[in-house]
Amino acid sequence: MSNRLPAAERHRQLLDVALVEFARDGFRGTSMNRIAEAAGVTKPVLYQHFASKRALFGAVLADVGERLAAEIVEATALATTPRAQVAGGFAAYFAFMARNRDAFFVLFGAGTSRDDEFAAIVRRFESDMADTIADLIVIEGLSPGHRRLLAQGIVGIAEVTSRNWLRSADAALDPSPDALAAQVATLAWSGLRGIEAP
Repeated sequence: MSNRLPAAERHRQLLDVALVEFARDGFRGTSMNRIAEAAGVTKPVLYQHFASKRALFGAVLADVGERLAAEIVEATALATTPRAQVAGGFAAYFAFMARNRDAFFVLFGAGTSRDDEFAAIVRRFESDMADTIADLIVIEGLSPGHRRLLAQGIVGIAEVTSRNWLRSADAALDPSPDALAAQVATLAWSGLRGIEAP
């Protein structure tokens, strides 16, 4: 039924196929049979890699979060000024979402918010992102807790903007990922620049 692949490659393939299938019909509407068939493997092969559908969905969520976080961290690390870090982070975020629409709908779809285990995975991703962003906020006299609170707001801006942008009926993604990232980065940067420490 399928060509033999090294275990790591098969694992990666199954995650990619499962992402597409879960994005189409959600966790409840997707069966392991369908994922195995779409991947061109038998169900036992699928279960060799993932003990259950819940385990597979959790692995897909974690994988998406890790890949997105890695791209944002890389983009901000390459920037040489705080303003460039803000712009680079948003550019990486929106470019990832444009390339991986299925990833966004699985990560932030209704199916994750209605399940405590899956919601916890998403919250962990959002928390890690807020930690990363908080380290980039340099406002003299601002406490670490205050910086993290602002960072959580920035994570929320990106998520809500993406949610509305990607659900738009406009398949041309107008504005483009780069244009939208630049606009949201300007919004966030202007807001941060206006903050004074108490």
